[in-house]
Amino acid sequence: RFQQVQSMMCDLMEWRSQLLSGTLPKDELKELKQKVTSKIDYGNKVLELDLIVRDEDGNILDPDKTSVISLFHAHEEATNKITERIKEEMSKDQPDYASYSRLSSSPTHSLYVFVRNFVCRIGEDAELFMSLYDPQKSTIISENYLVRWGSRGFPKEIDMLNNLKVVFTDLGNKDLSRDKIYLICQIVRVGTMDLRDSNSKKYTQGLRRPFGVAGTAVS
Repeated sequence: RFQQVQSMMCDLMEWRSQLLSGTLPKDELKELKQKVTSKIDYGNKVLELDLIVRDEDGNILDPDKTSVISLFHAHEEATNKITERIKEEMSKDQPDYASYSRLSSSPTHSLYVFVRNFVCRIGEDAELFMSLYDPQKSTIISENYLVRWGSRGFPKEIDMLNNLKVVFTDLGNKDLSRDKIYLICQIVRVGTMDLRDSNSKKYTQGLRRPFGVAGTAVS
């Protein structure tokens, strides 16, 4: 059972990485979400946990807003699907090392980034957005890490000085096989429309303006 759950967790981590990448078309995204919920329901059955009933989109049904008859049919349909899935799994003659092979072929990796300083003469507050970028597909493959930098050359939250750290997780073999991965830092200036604006009557505050971008290859 441990090896069986281990294999399912590897699948879920790989699919989660694909969902977070934000690069899937709408139809593939919907199909992948259905695969994820199906795998979770099957894992709950293997672990003898409660059965979760869902709608066609994979969302959990709210018992307060769903009739008893609808819930019964949903339970019945979910049970039939899981039973069929169990029969399919039992019919497969897989060797014992299959799950270990799956684990070694699809590990997850992480990238640790420590921001020591930001040197750029802006004159106002700035927001730094750091992310991983695939230059060939022209797409960002991770979530953004936000650092708010003050106009005096220190983080807005002074307690974060020398403690600006982030770990980009869920990087699978698919990500490592990319030709290039860049760490991109997008700089957004926050303040007035024009830095040279000296007329107090024209002051505008809190405007976010693109200021610059920097990047370095990490693979």
